[in-house]
Amino acid sequence: MDAPVRPEKVSVLIAEDSRIQAEILTKRLSESGFDVRGAENGAIALEKIREQRPTLIISDIEMPQMTGYELCSAVKSDPDLKTIPFILLSTLSEPQDIIRGLHCGADNYVTKPYDPVFLVSRIESLLATPLGDDGDTQQLDVTLAGTRYSVNAGRQQVLNLLVSTFENAVEKNNELIQSNQDLTLAREQLTIWNQKLEAANDRMTRDLNAAAKIQQSLLPTAEPPTALVRFAWKYIPCDELAGDFLNFFALDDRHLAVFVVDVSGHGVASSLLSVTIARFLSPDASSSSLLVKNGNGTGRTIVSPIEVARELNRRFPMTDENNLYFTMTYGVLDLQTLEFRYVLAGHPQPIHVPRAGTPKLLDGNGMAIGWVEDIVCEERIIQLEPGDRIYLYSDGVPEAMNRDQKEFGSRQMLEVIELGKPKSLGDNVSLLLDAVGRWNDNGGFKDDVSILGLEIVGD
Repeated sequence: MDAPVRPEKVSVLIAEDSRIQAEILTKRLSESGFDVRGAENGAIALEKIREQRPTLIISDIEMPQMTGYELCSAVKSDPDLKTIPFILLSTLSEPQDIIRGLHCGADNYVTKPYDPVFLVSRIESLLATPLGDDGDTQQLDVTLAGTRYSVNAGRQQVLNLLVSTFENAVEKNNELIQSNQDLTLAREQLTIWNQKLEAANDRMTRDLNAAAKIQQSLLPTAEPPTALVRFAWKYIPCDELAGDFLNFFALDDRHLAVFVVDVSGHGVASSLLSVTIARFLSPDASSSSLLVKNGNGTGRTIVSPIEVARELNRRFPMTDENNLYFTMTYGVLDLQTLEFRYVLAGHPQPIHVPRAGTPKLLDGNGMAIGWVEDIVCEERIIQLEPGDRIYLYSDGVPEAMNRDQKEFGSRQMLEVIELGKPKSLGDNVSLLLDAVGRWNDNGGFKDDVSILGLEIVGD
């Protein structure tokens, strides 16, 4: 769809702490003709807003350092910024959340997940009815569920926010009506389908068990044939079929490969994609392997990590994989030089633990495999020494939530690894997994958890 023609470029600032959601939203709005800037939290967003005033602001609510509510309040309390239209994005949808949006001065409220076309229509509507600066802000007292709230808002802001809330309610109601219609039809067919469903369930259980066994084959089965490197790993799927998998193996007498892959989502589709990807991440020099190639009389050729990422991105575009994508850390260790070359494709940064130093996150970033045609990522190199350790892991570790919806985070992860540094590599990996399990005390893991550690053995 062609972007609409506007008399001047509309500048949109997005405040979103999720890099994936920020990238997707930026891409959608850019395709719609908007000039888009981003900020990973509210505090940074406020600085950018004051440096260069945007035409419109879109902000997530739950962010570190400064929430979307706080950012909105700061903007609306600034005489020079208060007329900028402000849209809140959130998975929250309780009445109290909407009252808080009204209190901080938000002009529109969109609940996640949202249709990008719907969001663009909200933006166009706000731009078509610019906010005035008529000083009509007033205090309103509202009683909701027995609790009294005092909010400050102007008439136009109240109208905009209430209209957006009503549109959200209408859309959710339409979804509910459709669900009720589907439920009624299902009830009418229940007697006929009951025996078929039971038989299908038995087949599905057998198939899931078989698929789980196949997926287990993607995990390490033996140590590489070298005494120079020690490995330890933990793998906890949150469902019968997971999107995560990891492995390590020898590419030749000199090089070892290590990787952790995280396919978006869970279930059959993610599992099938992970199995397909694993076929290309093979140490066997064959037509399907992306890691090793047979040279013309020159022996085996080790493919660089960056080329592996680029080829995977070419073969697995998200649009051809039911909108599934995957992130990855892939590295190659040279056993002679102890050089570790790695690439990050939308995956959390590895941790380096020097023998005589403190754990730290390694440099690197990049887009997930399958998002765009030309992947953006860099190959990095780190020189290891005897006694050094490297940890690769999936986002199920730092993003594990406790019952207060607080993430485990990179800082705690580094502290746990530092605490377990005197222990063996295997004990340290177990210590990290146990710490994440205790943190995630709200009913089990909500995402797959993969941890892969390697240690250079030496005096």
